Amino acid sequence: MTSRERVVAALEHRQPDRVPVDLGASESSGIMGIAYNRLKAHLGLQGRTQIYDLSQMIAKVEEPVLDVIGADALPLLIEPRTWRPWTLQDGTPCEVPARLEIVEWQGGWAVPGSDGLPAAYCPPGGYYFDPVNPPLEDASSADDIEAGIAHLESFDWPGYLDESYDDLARKARCLHNETDRCIVANLWVHVFAAGQILRGFANFMMDLAGDKLLAHHLMGRLVDCYAPRVEAYIEAVGEHVDVIQVNDDLGTQNGTQISPDLYREMVKPYHRRLWGMIKRLSGKPLLLHSCGSIYDLIPDLIEIGVDAINPVQVSAAKMDGAVLKREFGRDLTFWGGGCDTQHVLGGGTPEQVRDEVRHRVEQFAEDGGFVFCQVHNIQHNVPPENVMAMYEALGDL
Repeated sequence: MTSRERVVAALEHRQPDRVPVDLGASESSGIMGIAYNRLKAHLGLQGRTQIYDLSQMIAKVEEPVLDVIGADALPLLIEPRTWRPWTLQDGTPCEVPARLEIVEWQGGWAVPGSDGLPAAYCPPGGYYFDPVNPPLEDASSADDIEAGIAHLESFDWPGYLDESYDDLARKARCLHNETDRCIVANLWVHVFAAGQILRGFANFMMDLAGDKLLAHHLMGRLVDCYAPRVEAYIEAVGEHVDVIQVNDDLGTQNGTQISPDLYREMVKPYHRRLWGMIKRLSGKPLLLHSCGSIYDLIPDLIEIGVDAINPVQVSAAKMDGAVLKREFGRDLTFWGGGCDTQHVLGGGTPEQVRDEVRHRVEQFAEDGGFVFCQVHNIQHNVPPENVMAMYEALGDL
């Protein structure tokens, strides 16, 4: 089997010739820049470490690394046209988008927003850029949402990632024709998480419970604003990609962020509308990235068209791999869950990592429906020996 055939077989719940492997094709199942530099040094590889996702400090995984680990998938990244040097928190070099302004602020770093206030902030000693100063924090009516509609129209499509749809079309065609790896297109369209970022986490959660008309208006207008972007994106790249990924974090460590009933009432209609449009236009499998304990929502997600879930956070409540496979394995592909990053990958020994990988493959791999990657991103503190133990264990099976 080619890599593309291997992933497609898994998605179609057929047994591939081996478990397909991903590192970084699914956004939020990549590797942080610090860990990536250490991994390349461990492997004796040179090259430019480019941080394409500043919020998570995620590096673009280069071809030599993909070859070493036997990766079967590639991301269709939306990238800047030019890069500039920067320095990671451990003092090692990287490159960031040239148009991205990063300034020192309150002892850390900040990315200024259009109003001059920080839009994202990495505090001293931190490793992530978190959103701050939500632009619709003070909105109290539909009119206020409409007055700030520009924030919805541009949400989650950063201006510093300045490739055009024509650029993406050429890149997708090139990747499809020049590699046999599965191509994953990431559509940056959130609904639930967008409300939390635009309104502020606490405000939006209170809206969902206490100001439902405002929450409905915000989510409905978000989907309205996403629609032309979705259409243009799929028209440009749909023919040349194999999977389309969407993102919306619905879980926490111990359960869903909101009750299943509130999800069904408030959020699910917009997921149905948005994801249904994506599937109708593209005809491709839909991969959902949603962190945490989402067990109680999985039947709803299947109903509205989700074909695969990531990162499969097996250390969260109700996310036991054997239970997930038994109850949902006929309908879902598990794109993740291959190694627990909370306790094992960063804190265990290489042998403990190997044992974890063998255990998870045993849980998930039978009859297809499994693409191997660790749970969420490889964090900054993961030793390269543990990273390689993960892939070596997989290769031994």
